[in-house]
Amino acid sequence: MTQIIETIDVAVPITVAYNQWTQFESFPDFLDEVVSITQTDDTHTHWVVKVGGATREFDATITEQHPDERVAWNSTGGDTNHAGVVTFHKLDEGTTRVTVQIDWEPEGLLEKAGAVLGAGSHAVKKDLKNFKQMMESRQNETGAWRGDVAN
Repeated sequence: MTQIIETIDVAVPITVAYNQWTQFESFPDFLDEVVSITQTDDTHTHWVVKVGGATREFDATITEQHPDERVAWNSTGGDTNHAGVVTFHKLDEGTTRVTVQIDWEPEGLLEKAGAVLGAGSHAVKKDLKNFKQMMESRQNETGAWRGDVAN
């Protein structure tokens, strides 16, 4: 299992950063490898991603979600095996630290080589920079889901 941990500080209030992160169907706006996400209910999503030229699909279950604190998930089937959590930390009234941790199982020679070379960390770091740029340029969220999912 490969683990990725990346952090970025975003110049928006914690509620704005968290609210945007709960808009899963907008992830293709800042996650380069995500083609689409369909949210089927409060805790289930279907993902289509393109990694290294290969299209993969999987379902994920939100296993824990607490407003302005964290969102955790597990893949539940499909072409990839991973789990993760994103946490939100208030640095001050207008700045939020966003930390992403992903544990994943590389598939095939290309992904295993990429994992050894740190390609996953580079991709997550780039995606967080995209999120930062998107949020700081618009300064508000496109929607919100403030529900709580207990672990």
